[in-house]
Amino acid sequence: MPTPKSVLLVFLLGVAVAAQSPEPPLSDTRLTVHTLVREDMFAGFLANDLTRFSRGERNVEALLRQRPAQRANLLAWQGGGALYRAVRAHEAGDAMEFERLYQAARDAFAEATRLQAGNEGAHAIVGGTLSLFADRLPAAHRDAAWAQAYDSYSLLWKEQGPVIDKLPVHHRGEVLGGLAQAAQRTGRVEEMGQHLDRMLTVLQGTPYEATARQWKSDPSMAASTHLTCKNCHNPGRLGPRLAELNKTGRR
Repeated sequence: MPTPKSVLLVFLLGVAVAAQSPEPPLSDTRLTVHTLVREDMFAGFLANDLTRFSRGERNVEALLRQRPAQRANLLAWQGGGALYRAVRAHEAGDAMEFERLYQAARDAFAEATRLQAGNEGAHAIVGGTLSLFADRLPAAHRDAAWAQAYDSYSLLWKEQGPVIDKLPVHHRGEVLGGLAQAAQRTGRVEEMGQHLDRMLTVLQGTPYEATARQWKSDPSMAASTHLTCKNCHNPGRLGPRLAELNKTGRR
C-alpha cells in the first residue's frame, strides 16, 4: 500500500494528459483515489477535454459513495472540478452560473481542508488547482483565491521543505514554483525572491530554472507568467500503475 506521503508526492501538479485512457477500475482498492481520477480531471484542466473531464467528475461522485474514508481528498478533487467549470462559465459571460459554481468550489475546498482524515492530498489539490485558475477568475475574487493557494503551498512546504533537494524534479519544481508564484501574487516580494533563488539552486537545467531566471532578470514578467506546470511525471499514472500491480500480483 502507498504511504500518505507517497500519494501526496505522486499528485503534485503537471501530470501529463494521455490522448487515450483506460476506464478507471473504481472497485480496485489497490489504486488510490488520486490515481483513479487524476488523469481525467487534468484532461479538462489542461486540455479542455470535457468528455474525459466529465468522466472524472462522475467517478469522483461514485468514489465518494464507495470510499467514504477518502472524503477529504475526493472533496478537494470535486472542488477543483467546480472551480474549472466556474472559470469556463465566467469566460462565457454567465455570471450567475459562475457564482453558483465558484461557491460550490469554495465549500468543497473548505470541507476538504477541515477534515482530519483521508486528506493527505487535499492541500496539494487545492493549491494546485487555484494556481491554475486564480488568474482567470473575476478580478474581485483573485486576491482571496491566491491567498488560499499561498496557504496551501505553505503547508506543503512545511512538510517537504526539509527534503526538497531529494525529491524528483517535478515535485521540487511544482512545490517551489507554486510557492514563488503564490508569494508574488499575494505581494510577498522578498519571499518570492527566496523561493526563486532556491529554484536556481535545486532545479538547474530544468524548465523551472529557466522561468525562475527570467523572473529574476525581469520582474515585470512575474505578473503575467506562471512558474508551475513546467514538467510532467509518470509515477501514479493509471495505466502503468495498474500494469505494475497486475504484473507483480499485488493485492
